[in-house]
Amino acid sequence: MLNITKNRIDEWVDLSKYKSTKVLKDNNGYLMIKRTIWACVICLLIFLFLPWTQNVSGTGEVTTLKPNQRPQTIQTGIAGRIEKWYVNEGDYVNKGDTILFISEIKEDYLDPNLVENTGNQVTAKQGAANSYASKVQALESQIGAIGSERALKYKQAQNKLKQSFLKVQSDSIDLEAVKTQLIIAKTQFNRAINLNKEGLKPLTDVEEKRVKLQDTEAKIITQENKYITAQNEVLNARMELNRILAEYSEKTAKAQSDKQTALSSQFDTEAQVNKLKNQYTNYQIRNGMYYILAPQNGYINRALQSGLGETVKEGTPVVSIMPSNFDIAVETYISPVDFPLINKGEKVRVWFDGWPSIVFSGWPGASYGTFGGVIVAKENFISENGKYRVLIAPDPSEKEWPKKLSIGAGTQTIALLDSVPIWFEIWRTLNGFPPNYYTTEKSVTEKK
Repeated sequence: MLNITKNRIDEWVDLSKYKSTKVLKDNNGYLMIKRTIWACVICLLIFLFLPWTQNVSGTGEVTTLKPNQRPQTIQTGIAGRIEKWYVNEGDYVNKGDTILFISEIKEDYLDPNLVENTGNQVTAKQGAANSYASKVQALESQIGAIGSERALKYKQAQNKLKQSFLKVQSDSIDLEAVKTQLIIAKTQFNRAINLNKEGLKPLTDVEEKRVKLQDTEAKIITQENKYITAQNEVLNARMELNRILAEYSEKTAKAQSDKQTALSSQFDTEAQVNKLKNQYTNYQIRNGMYYILAPQNGYINRALQSGLGETVKEGTPVVSIMPSNFDIAVETYISPVDFPLINKGEKVRVWFDGWPSIVFSGWPGASYGTFGGVIVAKENFISENGKYRVLIAPDPSEKEWPKKLSIGAGTQTIALLDSVPIWFEIWRTLNGFPPNYYTTEKSVTEKK
């Protein structure tokens, strides 16, 4: 009993007759209980101030570090009928080994000589394209010859026009000379008449002058005819020039038209050749798709299609394979509230299902059976389970992960954060607050 006041109750009441007073009266056992209670309270207060390492926990499974090392399914590239299996489930295969053979079922590819026939079509079309190319070259030579001939003909017509001009000039000069002679003949004739009238010239002189005048008049008519004829020759020469230009322009245009037609046929044939070459290559590649090969070294997990004579479509999974060489990793999922606390390169503790472990999340140094890991990637888009995916690789500075781990085994992870007192962690948990946000030393250094 506590002696708080001087007015003791045992002076007024006989407490010996009560059972409770007998139990609780001062004795050595009661003193030990009080001391024990006070010791527990003191230990509890001390315990509340012990350091506690905050952490972000997650659950996941064992996977591989690289996508090409994970289990995969092999699909058929074409539709076909299963004809023969070359492997059994559990067999080890090397890259390029034949797993399955399928036969053709589409009517467009049933011809066994399809590749050879397509190759012959390519050769024939290529010959046609070469013939059109030769025709184009011949037409180009013809166009060149037409151009040379036109130049010669045009030069010849120009020379003839020049000769006609010169002849016009010559006939014009001759006409002027005849006109002068006519004037002289008229003058002499008139003088002879006058002299005859005066008796100074005989009549015979007058007759001679008359004859000469008539001859001169006849010459001027002839010379005018020659002059007009020469002018007509100039006109004809000009018309000849125009005719030559029109004629050879027509020939050139026709040759150009034939050339363009040949070029069009050549390009069309070359397009058909390329199309046939594409088909030829596709047929060759398709022939190689009848045998389904292993893409890498690994073990055959399961045959997804079974039996012989079964028809499969394009892209149908037929077998699953597990690569033999892979770098192990862990994929874990954390809640969105903890996602900002996780950074690439941070240390993580991992323990695996089936491996003995004793884990104290707040005191990682006291845990047993956990393995070190490093965060190598985190997904910035939430997964279907409402959490974010984080990929963890083994920590090279710590002990190796178990070699007998299998892909898909369950795991649990703890990402270590700040160290806080236990009372603060209890208060944070009761209030539903997230762990303290912090930045790693590496990120701080990068910011500096």
